[in-house]
Amino acid sequence: MEGMENEGNSSHDPQLSEQTQAFVKGPEHLENVYVDKEAVYKLTEGLLSHYLPGLQNSKRTLQELTQNQLILLDTLDQEVTKFQECNALLDLNSLFTEAKVYHNKLVNIRKEMMLLHERTTKLKKRALKLQQHKQKEALEREQQREKELERERQLIAKPAKRT
Repeated sequence: MEGMENEGNSSHDPQLSEQTQAFVKGPEHLENVYVDKEAVYKLTEGLLSHYLPGLQNSKRTLQELTQNQLILLDTLDQEVTKFQECNALLDLNSLFTEAKVYHNKLVNIRKEMMLLHERTTKLKKRALKLQQHKQKEALEREQQREKELERERQLIAKPAKRT
């Protein structure tokens, strides 16, 4: 019994069996220990009845937490998808804005090209008129020169024919 007190057991029960005393004194006395199967069964039942409800409750709580986490993950995935769609819409809006800017640029370039086409057409007509006018003037000068040459030929004295 002194061994039990040395082992830290403060309860002093004189009815402890020798087997129990041997178990309490230390593992070196375990060789001669008799184990009552019914006592082991009852102790096991008591231990299970004491801890099992709490463990089962903890298990249910953990399962609920796991289920809630899965639901939360699904919700987060949906939110991420929504944000991605919003970003895609923003990208799409910026693409439409950019397309509108380029469309306006194309319209302006087309107007400019039409204006340039009109100007070049007018310049071609004017150049043709000028060319025709110059040709006419050149022709008139040539005709005038020929007239003057003919006139000079007529003015040149011709020797009279001897008869």
